[in-house]
Amino acid sequence: MLGKGVTRGRGWRAAGLAVHTVNGALFGLAFHEARRRLPIGPRKLALGMALAEHVALYPLCYIIDRYHPARGEPGVPPLLTNARAFAQATWRLALFGAVLGRLA
Repeated sequence: MLGKGVTRGRGWRAAGLAVHTVNGALFGLAFHEARRRLPIGPRKLALGMALAEHVALYPLCYIIDRYHPARGEPGVPPLLTNARAFAQATWRLALFGAVLGRLA
């Protein structure tokens, strides 16, 4: 999804991976700073931050549904009103938070 939002050429998968990598790095920096400043265990903090990011950013799916250049293509369903997409993203970010908390 991110790759097709950045480029429409053959390199959309690589572009998407790069955007996800940068997002993960920024999240890691935010987690590091929050961990230094807050008296919360790393597992709870990582899971809470991951789910907070999900809930805060999911409404941006409206922009994807409305303006994304790949909207309407096969495999790109409307997201904002899609309960399966919300549930899948929730589980993915919960797993990310749990793994990050465990590694920390």
